[in-house]
Amino acid sequence: MNKILTGTSAALLSVAFVADAAATEWNASVWGKRRAFTEHVEKLAELVAEKTGGEFTINVSYGGLSKPRENLDGISIGAFEMAQFCAGYHRDKNRAITVLELPFLGVSNLDEEVAVSHAVYDHPAVMEEMAQWNARIIMTSPMPQYNIVGTGEPRDELADFDGMRVRATGGLGQAFEAVGGVPTSVPATEAFNAMESGVVDTVAFAQHAHLSFGTINKADWWTANLNPGTVNCPVVVNIDAYEALPAEHREALDSSIDEAIDHYLANYGELLKKWDGVLEEKGVQKVMIDDAVIEEFRAKAADPIREAWIADMSAQGIPAQDLYDLVMETLKTAKAGN
Repeated sequence: MNKILTGTSAALLSVAFVADAAATEWNASVWGKRRAFTEHVEKLAELVAEKTGGEFTINVSYGGLSKPRENLDGISIGAFEMAQFCAGYHRDKNRAITVLELPFLGVSNLDEEVAVSHAVYDHPAVMEEMAQWNARIIMTSPMPQYNIVGTGEPRDELADFDGMRVRATGGLGQAFEAVGGVPTSVPATEAFNAMESGVVDTVAFAQHAHLSFGTINKADWWTANLNPGTVNCPVVVNIDAYEALPAEHREALDSSIDEAIDHYLANYGELLKKWDGVLEEKGVQKVMIDDAVIEEFRAKAADPIREAWIADMSAQGIPAQDLYDLVMETLKTAKAGN
């Protein structure tokens, strides 16, 4: 009897050990709170768990693992396995993808944003630069064109931007600077306080962020059609962690990316449909900028900033012209397919 029990116990322990060894648990570092901007990460975690019968789980942490500006550093040292970051938070660490933050690229919807982002992410120069941080980009966090909120009288003339303190990162910040603005790149989580305390006069965000971070609650007006550009915020995984995944877990992750993006796009589309109602509910004036003002803004910001970016990045050994041409070619193809 003892021999039988001993054999049975050993078998059970062996099964338990194998089951435990097969389990994979990842941590994903994002920030703020759950919102449209993080829905693809949440969906990815859900799909991976479903496909593996709970053997592969991704715990999404909203600020508990790292500050937004330190997520790429955390990935590089393996502090967590997945993270979201925005290129404008540390342009020197992710120079190649900042091509996607150039102002007035002409991207008109989220599908086009996904197309150009993923084309750039697959470029060898981008993959090589990310590998320096032990990072592999798996998907973008597509956002609409940014627009600004502010208090007092609407700033609807280019002269109104002169001296305007605006929360804007990356290429957007450069665009406003080109017309006399004073950009600051405080993290999104600090934007409301910056606006409330008068550190900034205006805040540039996509719609979900104006909602999530409360800047719409402080606003008197919102520019509906300024559309100077957007920021690019990839989701990355730690290369060592990715390569260490069992084959079936890696397949579960890889095969879930497109579905996670589709979920994100559908969810964001619902938010955009409700946006005018949000403005009305909160008493925020919808400001339409005159086409002539937008063209003047474009003339002062788009070409000079693009040419300066190409020259600067090329001098640093980045194939800048190739990356910009890739964006334009991909965008042309995407628009033709719409």
